[in-house]
Amino acid sequence: MRDRFELRELDAGGRIGELQIPRADLTVETPALLPVINPNLVTISPRRLADEFGAELLITNSYIIHSTDSLRERALEEGLHELLDFPGAIMTDSGSFQLSEYGEITVTTEEILEFQRDIGSDIGTPVDIPTPPDVSRKRATEELETTKDRLELAETVDTGDMLVNAPVQGSTYPDLREEAARHADGTSLDVFPVGAVVPLMNDYRYADMVDVIAAAKRGLGADAPVHLFGAGHPMMFALAVAMGCDLFDSAAYALYARDDRYLTVRGTRHLADLEYLPCSCPVCTKYTPDELRALPDDKREEELAAHNLHVTFEEIRRIKQAIRAGNLLELVEHRARAHPTMLDGYRALLDHADLLEHSDPVSKGAFFYTSHESARRPEVLRHHARLERLSVPDSVFLTEGEPSSSGEYDESWNVVPPFGPFPRALSKSYPLTAEVPERTDRAALEAAVEGIARLVEENPDSEFTLGHRGWPEGVLAALPDGLETIDLTADR
Repeated sequence: MRDRFELRELDAGGRIGELQIPRADLTVETPALLPVINPNLVTISPRRLADEFGAELLITNSYIIHSTDSLRERALEEGLHELLDFPGAIMTDSGSFQLSEYGEITVTTEEILEFQRDIGSDIGTPVDIPTPPDVSRKRATEELETTKDRLELAETVDTGDMLVNAPVQGSTYPDLREEAARHADGTSLDVFPVGAVVPLMNDYRYADMVDVIAAAKRGLGADAPVHLFGAGHPMMFALAVAMGCDLFDSAAYALYARDDRYLTVRGTRHLADLEYLPCSCPVCTKYTPDELRALPDDKREEELAAHNLHVTFEEIRRIKQAIRAGNLLELVEHRARAHPTMLDGYRALLDHADLLEHSDPVSKGAFFYTSHESARRPEVLRHHARLERLSVPDSVFLTEGEPSSSGEYDESWNVVPPFGPFPRALSKSYPLTAEVPERTDRAALEAAVEGIARLVEENPDSEFTLGHRGWPEGVLAALPDGLETIDLTADR
């Protein structure tokens, strides 16, 4: 039922899509957040999640319901939506988390999928094996084979019009993740969660998380809706969306509130450390930190959870706007400055610029060069690759300055770091209209040199001269041999 997911807007690997959920008679716009509901411990009611926060999806654990006699009986009799009092769509997990935590569960894939169907789940999950990071390759391979078998078994279960997840496992082995994704994509299942990444996020291993997502994306079709299982902190949403994730589930809003922790897009603060509340959500405009601290435990937990949800949903909306405006990577770059490991994650994302370039629009708003990482963005990679398409005359003056008026060159082309050379006729086209600081850093110059080298190598019969504005010797040394250079600042 892959036609249930339709892409509307693209930017880098990020996309705004529409996921049709037939059992709920609902179409959900992605990226979307699924608040986690523990049916035995509710901090914010599902009804309030829908009415106050606009949640259209949530996720709960069908294994907990199945294993709790009173909940199981009510769910089978009343239905899951009535049990939780939620008007939107509900995804259910299968008990795989309990399997990873405790070693065994007392339910099979067939049993739990049929139970999810019977209680009215809109998106169900088979019992996969969530292999943790850094295990032996032998274990990762064996457990992946079990997960594959269970996905194939899930295809044979009568699930009606319930969508079914096809989790992508493989630990921290990129080739296994890609293999798992390709296998999952070949099934008739519907949504593709990247599983067992919570340990990476808990240890701030965002670069490894990005590599895992990238490997999964390489094995999945472009139209596959991707769920990043367990990703609940708003600090990393933009990074994950830019890698191509569409769905997130968050228990962080409640778990952190229980520990008096206050979420922001720049990290987590403990309530005891706050003198001011740096937010304008309804909770933060109602209370001072002292007033929050003075609340009874249950009330304080509820108010902190509400704040955490406001911040989390706000970030999802901000990301959607960034995708529409074509500046998602600027937002990612901004978020990357919140923590060194987030910066590692962004730099890992740029290691996969070739993957992102496939989905990144050819034209959009404006390119802002805001740090040396900007020199590695997909737009730069694409420009360098397209230099081979250009028609090049016998002699070309490549210049950062004004066009040559000497008449000794057939044409004068612009050089704009980090993109490098291009005909002046293209100067009004994206991304060559880039906003670049006058104090250009070395990374931008080195990227420009890569473009110049590409142009020279593709056109061995043409002669090129570079007019630059005082480029360092180390940068100039990387230019192709025999390329004449002129320092345009030499006479100043």
